[in-house]
Amino acid sequence: MTHRNRHERADGSPYAPHTSDDTAAMLEAIGLDSEDELFDVPPEVCFEDDLGIEARSERGLRAELSSTLAKNADLTEFLGRDHHTHYVPSLIDELSGRSEFLTSYTQYQPEITQGFLQALFEYQSLVVELTGLPVANCSMYDAATALGEAARLAGRVRQASGTRVLVPEVLHENKRAVLENYVGGTDLTVETYPVVDGTVDVDALAEVADAETAMIYAENPTVHGAIESRLDAVGDVASDVEALFCLGTDVVALGLLTEPASVGADIVVGEASALGLPTAYGMGLGLFATRESFLRQVPGRLVGAGEDAAGKRAYTLTLQTREQHIRKERATSNICTNQAWVALRTAMHVAWLGPEGLVDLASQCVREAAALAAQLDDLRGVKAPVHDRHHFREFVVRTDQPASAIASDLEASGFAVHVLDDHRLQVCVTDVNAAQTDALVAAFEEAL
Repeated sequence: MTHRNRHERADGSPYAPHTSDDTAAMLEAIGLDSEDELFDVPPEVCFEDDLGIEARSERGLRAELSSTLAKNADLTEFLGRDHHTHYVPSLIDELSGRSEFLTSYTQYQPEITQGFLQALFEYQSLVVELTGLPVANCSMYDAATALGEAARLAGRVRQASGTRVLVPEVLHENKRAVLENYVGGTDLTVETYPVVDGTVDVDALAEVADAETAMIYAENPTVHGAIESRLDAVGDVASDVEALFCLGTDVVALGLLTEPASVGADIVVGEASALGLPTAYGMGLGLFATRESFLRQVPGRLVGAGEDAAGKRAYTLTLQTREQHIRKERATSNICTNQAWVALRTAMHVAWLGPEGLVDLASQCVREAAALAAQLDDLRGVKAPVHDRHHFREFVVRTDQPASAIASDLEASGFAVHVLDDHRLQVCVTDVNAAQTDALVAAFEEAL
């Protein structure tokens, strides 16, 4: 029996290096003189220089990468701001890694993808139950693009001539940039409304909103983790000016916070990848749910249930005339990279938790944030949380000393937090890092 070192195991995609002689033999077999003949690249965009990457064996490459990655700082992250990490059970990796899921792209052929289509139908059903809205899709890139799609939908369905999209002044800068990009080339414009103590200033919003407003966007929880307590009033403002009310949230928060449909939300967007995926800081799964009257304007894929020729329940992608591969000129959006596999993982994670488990996890996000804020607030020169609100996962901390200097000292102690400005930090706690909160507080006290 041969012993295999755990660092040399053959997992993941196979690495198949070949020598110059191997390359020559393969080219001879297909009747070509060089690898360049396999491609038709215009000369003006060809890269002629040497990449400077030395050829290595699989074992040599693994050794070099292991050495390089070992130089990374081992930090415990207390980072949030739209990217949240929750523990992903190993069951999710095992099930979602099955070949019938990994090898499937868009499920255009229902006769061979019934299992995957059923899983996506269940995902949509979970989103419908959590939001209270009757239509959900399974194909958005992330929360930012979902918000952009919501604005475009508002521009398409609104009967009046309104073109203003109102967003809170504390909206994450990256999300704002994506939204601006999505409405570029349309008549829609993005404007802000004030917030007070971390949440919507409803009176100020009512003054800003008018008949030219197409959509009002609010978040619960906000980018600072504050929980909105007057969402129904925001919905009323939108209704008064005949604008759509779009609410941003995430799949864990929906397990505990106010149901969006009950406060008048017309569209719900946000991150569904808070469950099912570890934090990727760039890859996610956009949550998108809306009212049935907007069904034919929903972007992305929709899975429907019907019957096959034998009268048995069957699943298929439905209402595809909205999509670019059917009627390009009438397409709602061009979403080519399907997020089905990511949605599958989220559905598996929600199902694994179950209703009680999801509520318990969401409740923990409130309790842990409150407890950590109280510990930090006991330190001299610290106020936490800054906003006099209930918080979900994260909160803002004000420090008398420069925030960047404290964050630097925390990093040296093995902790990462967000720096917002000269005297404000943001801290996020979930089930993944909750066990390290006492150590974080001790490092905070040392830094102060």
